[in-house]
Amino acid sequence: MQGVTPETPVQAKQVGILVLDDDAHSQGALRQILDSEGWRVRIIPDPRLMLSELSTGEWSLVIANVTLTGLNGPAFLTLQELSLVPAEQGARVRVLFLIPEMVGSEFTQTLERNRLPYVARPFHLHDFLEKISDLLMEIKAIDAPIRQVRWEFGGQRKKKAKAGGRSTSMFASRDSYSYTEEEITAYEKEEKEEQQKKKRKHNIFNLGNPHQE
Repeated sequence: MQGVTPETPVQAKQVGILVLDDDAHSQGALRQILDSEGWRVRIIPDPRLMLSELSTGEWSLVIANVTLTGLNGPAFLTLQELSLVPAEQGARVRVLFLIPEMVGSEFTQTLERNRLPYVARPFHLHDFLEKISDLLMEIKAIDAPIRQVRWEFGGQRKKKAKAGGRSTSMFASRDSYSYTEEEITAYEKEEKEEQQKKKRKHNIFNLGNPHQE
């Protein structure tokens, strides 16, 4: 029988995230966070490059510094259009606007009025990741929420804090999102137990009835 064989595996497309930002500290922090999920990340400083990249169809999420897109330019209008496409109508790209510190309130007001997702610096790491997770799940770019990285990254930053490292202005107080080694261990234990519990329930449901006496 000719045709595609059912057993032929289909390789999942790697999540691609395009970042529009021109701040070096912000670029480094964003890359470290996003790289930890194994995603393909590209950072560009020019909105004209962003429009060119979007035409390739390779990106699932755009994180854009709103001071670079402006509120009326072609870059902003394009991202707004992409952001508002309903998921049930085949949306393939989601957008998260990034508002730097010390900018006018008109940026926040415009984004809220148009119901566009955004984060304002300094922000908490776990809130930032939660928004990314929700947006990617909305277009089915990922199958499950990203939670583990919040704890792992928080623990890494806690170690840096103990070593005298300084945080960038991108994040709020590290005490709001960093964790002790004990907290990370406890969380991982709970996650493992929860997964084992779900697996047992699944096995019982699928295998229990045929073996009932």
